[in-house]
Amino acid sequence: MAQKQAIAKIPVLNPSQFDEYLFGTWKPVVSKVYDQFHIERVEHYKTHLQLPLQPHRRLVYFMIFLTKGKVLRSKGLTQYEIGPNTLFALPSDQITSIEFVSEDAEGYYLHFLPEIFQQKRFNLPVFKELPFFQFTGNPVFELIENKQVIELFELILQEYKKNQPERFELLPLYLTTLLTEFKLQEKSQPRSLQNAATHLTQRYKDALSSLIYEKKSVQEFAEYLSVSPNHLHKSVKITTGKSAHELLEEMRILEAKVLLSQTDLSIGEIAFRLGKVDPSDFSRFFKAKTLLTPKQYRNNSN
Repeated sequence: MAQKQAIAKIPVLNPSQFDEYLFGTWKPVVSKVYDQFHIERVEHYKTHLQLPLQPHRRLVYFMIFLTKGKVLRSKGLTQYEIGPNTLFALPSDQITSIEFVSEDAEGYYLHFLPEIFQQKRFNLPVFKELPFFQFTGNPVFELIENKQVIELFELILQEYKKNQPERFELLPLYLTTLLTEFKLQEKSQPRSLQNAATHLTQRYKDALSSLIYEKKSVQEFAEYLSVSPNHLHKSVKITTGKSAHELLEEMRILEAKVLLSQTDLSIGEIAFRLGKVDPSDFSRFFKAKTLLTPKQYRNNSN
């Protein structure tokens, strides 16, 4: 119980804190409600991004909708290629990174806190029903029709730029309309069929993302998924070409990177949290996977 309480204190970055990760010394022009809500065109930000962007967590829900170009982003251990007419969205507290943004990329970036829907006049938590805002959901959604979506993004962008506090309540109303459009299109699309091995591998990746501090071995994860370790290993191997243990180690490295860059926990504390009781053992493990010692990685991140 004490360990869970300590883990809960690991910070995630609010938008203001995150700017230095994204842009280095460049600072975007933002409104007074930046930490609660923000929207901007991708093409305005892309030249200032410090890529590749290391794994991190954010306090906000966010989405990227591309109308042109390509972006490579990750959710946990999975990398996604985002193209035109495609949405990438994540809930808060999910590990993510940005690997690549093409020179011709255009579209919209939007983030928000759920609290913006909790106003006296309305309470419209539509985002809770969308699969890409679920912690274990697929973050990528390709639209059938984009005209209405682009018009709504533009409406929200123009309203946001007015930067008038007395009009702030219009933003969650417009955002609710946008999310409802996504919901209607999502319901109208046929569900993709996954084979059993692919489905189990994705469930394993989701479990790694959410339970990495609670479960320390492939055996424990297999028990959680109600399969044998051998079956889990075979499914992961068929789907990814890697073993279940290799994915577990990759998730530990991913978590270690976040803790090294976003907290002031000692190397020993991080090692303990990730199942490596001996700090020197953890340091050797980390360097073998990243070619950097934990200290070197922390210094580079800062």
